[in-house]
Amino acid sequence: MAASVFDSSLFSRLFPTGEAGRLFTDSAEIRAMLLVEGALARAQGEMGLIPEPSARYIHRAAMEVQIDPGGLAEATGRNGVCVPGLVAAFRAAVEAPEHGQYIHWGATSQDIIDTGLMLRLRQLLEHNETTLREVLSTLATLAGEHAETPMAARTWGQAATPTSFGAHVAHWGAPLLALHQELPALRQGALWVSLSGAAGTAAALGPHAPQLRGKLAEALRLHDPARSWHGDRTPILRVADWITRCCAALGKMGEDLTLLAQSGIAEAAPGGGGASSTMPQKQNPVAPAALTALARQAASLSSALTGAALHRQERDGAAWFTEWLILPQLCLSGASALLQAREMTRAIAPDPARMAATLADTGGLIHAEALSFRLAQTMPRPQAQAAVKALCVEADESGAALAGLAARDFPDADLSGVFDTRAQLGQASAEARAFAAAVRAL
Repeated sequence: MAASVFDSSLFSRLFPTGEAGRLFTDSAEIRAMLLVEGALARAQGEMGLIPEPSARYIHRAAMEVQIDPGGLAEATGRNGVCVPGLVAAFRAAVEAPEHGQYIHWGATSQDIIDTGLMLRLRQLLEHNETTLREVLSTLATLAGEHAETPMAARTWGQAATPTSFGAHVAHWGAPLLALHQELPALRQGALWVSLSGAAGTAAALGPHAPQLRGKLAEALRLHDPARSWHGDRTPILRVADWITRCCAALGKMGEDLTLLAQSGIAEAAPGGGGASSTMPQKQNPVAPAALTALARQAASLSSALTGAALHRQERDGAAWFTEWLILPQLCLSGASALLQAREMTRAIAPDPARMAATLADTGGLIHAEALSFRLAQTMPRPQAQAAVKALCVEADESGAALAGLAARDFPDADLSGVFDTRAQLGQASAEARAFAAAVRAL
């Protein structure tokens, strides 16, 4: 097995990452850091901090130069960070010492690495938003079409009361819709520029450091936090938290679809079914299982990333290295889960007939709560509950329908609608339609 399923040719279709996968490569990281170096030089030139001709030269070269990641490996292993080697390689590549001497003027490695990371995280969120909208659109269609399709709601793994498949789908989609609505604030509040120098004081950048940082943020379309954040990983954790919660919501959908596809129920066929190597009758719920696995991975990575946020003093190498080990995997878990969910939801095939059969198989016991509340209109609630519980025990033991037993014991009671599944859906249909409408309004 490959060290990471996201880099594996063998597992690329089980855990796809799409365009997001290209953001977490050596080449993408170097390209992002070069863009930061170029934007920094341009801003410094405009402010007169370095010669304007050198600034223009560096900015143009940063967009054109090609640097081999492998050529930086030895320096990275020795220095612990890639920027010293990158800066040296960049200066050599421009072949103009009079200009190259101003590359990386006053910045520190973490400024360049963290700001470059933010450029890539911005692209990641854009990819995620596009895919999330597609997932929501499909779920909204399902919810609207099946707003009144009755099915058994289940609590603790057992039939509880009637709901609708549309409401079940809406409950999958509601947290995803909330996550989509959080994205503008996340971009504004978590995608920060970093320009604080070696110890966070910006001493080498001179008295105009705050103005320069703001100018760099504007050039790169990032947020200026107006302070150093070398040891404060809050913006990283905010993005990671969003990804983790997205994986959790998708994983819940995967768990439910696995249960809905199980033998003896089979109320909905999830997309992404796969064959067994030896059992011809099997169609395994592969896509739902992948979503569950990715959610579990994201939860564990998120916990480790929170631990990595404990930076000692102004800067901490070990904590930073730990972040590098974890964050890319977490980001790709989220991207993969969204892509897998997009394809799976498009292929979900609910079986209303089977859902109706499941409801009928309860012998009316699924309406026990409704019966107890109806009887409570003419007798104390505890007495009504006790009477219905006794009827449920009798129905379970005898196989008799609860409706018949209730009519026998309470011949004068008005039981109209109690055993009508559609009349017992409560707010399920309304919730399904409300979710569908909210998605259409995006």
